[in-house]
Amino acid sequence: MEFLDLPQLISAAGTVRLPGSKSISNRILLLAALATGETEVCDLLASDDTERMLDALKTLRVGVTHLGGESWRITGYGGCFPVRQAELFLGNAGTAFRPLTAALALSGGDYVLKGVARMHERPIGDLVDGLRQLGADVAYLGNEGYPPLHLKPATIAPGGSVKVRGDVSSQFLTGLLMALPLTGETVAVDVVGELISKPYIEITLATMARFGVTVEREGWQRFTVKAGSRYVSPGTIYVEGDASSASYFLALGAIGGGPVRVAGVGRDSIQGDVKFAEALAQMGARIEMGPNWMESRAPEGGLVAVDLDCNHIPDAAMTLATAALFAQGTTTLRNIASWRVKETDRIAAMATELRKLGALVEEGEDFIRVTPAELKPAAIDTYDDHRMAMCFSLAAFGTPLRINDPKCVAKTFPDYFERFAQVTRAAPVIAIDGPSASGKGTVAARVAAALGFAYLDSGALYRLTALAARRAGVDWADEAGVAAIAAALDVEFSENDIRLDGQPVGEAIRSEEISSGASQVAALPAVREALLFRQRAFNTGPGLVGDGRDMGSVIFPQATLKVFLTASAEARAERRYKQLIEKGFSANLPDLLLDLQQRDARDSQRSVAPLRQEADAKLLDTTALTIEQAVNQVLAWSREALQ
Repeated sequence: MEFLDLPQLISAAGTVRLPGSKSISNRILLLAALATGETEVCDLLASDDTERMLDALKTLRVGVTHLGGESWRITGYGGCFPVRQAELFLGNAGTAFRPLTAALALSGGDYVLKGVARMHERPIGDLVDGLRQLGADVAYLGNEGYPPLHLKPATIAPGGSVKVRGDVSSQFLTGLLMALPLTGETVAVDVVGELISKPYIEITLATMARFGVTVEREGWQRFTVKAGSRYVSPGTIYVEGDASSASYFLALGAIGGGPVRVAGVGRDSIQGDVKFAEALAQMGARIEMGPNWMESRAPEGGLVAVDLDCNHIPDAAMTLATAALFAQGTTTLRNIASWRVKETDRIAAMATELRKLGALVEEGEDFIRVTPAELKPAAIDTYDDHRMAMCFSLAAFGTPLRINDPKCVAKTFPDYFERFAQVTRAAPVIAIDGPSASGKGTVAARVAAALGFAYLDSGALYRLTALAARRAGVDWADEAGVAAIAAALDVEFSENDIRLDGQPVGEAIRSEEISSGASQVAALPAVREALLFRQRAFNTGPGLVGDGRDMGSVIFPQATLKVFLTASAEARAERRYKQLIEKGFSANLPDLLLDLQQRDARDSQRSVAPLRQEADAKLLDTTALTIEQAVNQVLAWSREALQ
């Protein structure tokens, strides 16, 4: 599985231009296909969801032309698709599957609609029931009430009304409303129960109006499309920036200091998720807005918990759940039952991952309650859900973390993590690499103390692994066995000692036997993988100094400063000889020199993370330097790099 490791973040500031809204993008694409005339769609979101819609329109032989960049030309066919029989695969794109189901069910063709396994678990029965009331012929090919579906030509009933539940998904009502002009009749849709996600219906009505169809409404209970309504191209239409995506960056500003500004969506937006800014303001964030921009800053006293009905911002509310990790008190988000029928069961998924970080979480059928605690490093599973990945990136302000399957953000925001990195600043890392006995450990420890940074002796982790394996009777050549031990190490670092399973082992791991074992287990790919995230988890504020053999090349490739510290083999052997003699150990200088030369060869020639000087690392040869001179040189480089 692919993953992305995020260091602990210490601040956020800057400006981000948002990608187009997924909800608006797919609505516009479908209405352009149903309209008469050519429509130039500008600022279209490039994502998995829009790709599925574009692929479907191409299969249906709708005119689809890429004009370059984020602009497309759609040639509509007035509701009668050129291809009358087809099978469409729509992935996990609910914003494509639901409205296409409605449009194709009423367009007079024979179609099969399928998706990924999760899409076949997302209910669609209420939409199908509504379509059948209009005379549509829809059959389930799997479980009743769920995709895949087989759509056959409908026998449209004249006039009348349709009833649809409003408390499962607003996409059902959206699909019906967008398809109603295809009937040629006057049809009213009556909403049964409370309508959730009302702002998304506002988007639907506003977009239909842009294409010439006005929906009459009586509150949120009845919506009527008059006979003779038809879609006409508006010529050129622009897609707003995605207000749901804005929530992550507004939260970044509120948590990380700010200001963080999002451009492309603001006070004049037709999207309900712009009201996320109001919810964030209730938590104390300082919010400013313009016609097409929003900006947030952290409050002086920190964020505070809220108890909020989130019916109006169901997607953006997920961001509040992770922002709650940094608020004082317990945050309760209510009226979020729709989370359970999204790309995953988001209430259950959110609760599970928040608990991994150490938060106290209570979940119910339609609410989640989050009480923050001291955060701990964790690997966050994303459930093939773009919003899970983006929401949990915020937790990096409290702890280093791993995001599994980060590419799932492609559903709506393919370059999210690149934009995220542009407006955040991580705790700095000074990586000091070099061969054994070059003095890097002593230099790194003193530099860390001088700067007030944490210190990581990466070699100690491999020594600890070798020692733990020896105590467990696992051969150092047993890659799987040693990797399992590495993954389960119970290690504590203190200023003066290192503890393994609660016992001090600072002296034990420095023996020549364990040193040799450390070099052997470090050459095992599975062991290095097991210790990768553990090492990166040391990257916390205010900063870290790490020493080893692959700090700058593998563990922290984006380190603020990289130093390759070396010395001649003879000088290093002499230093090791003096260390051992001072500690009362017997030592033989020629043997030490031979051992160092063999270790250098082994470390530099291994297939995984070989010892080498990175191109952007500064070389420091300490053969003729004292420890003080070496430390002062690294400190001088550090202060320059940290400016």
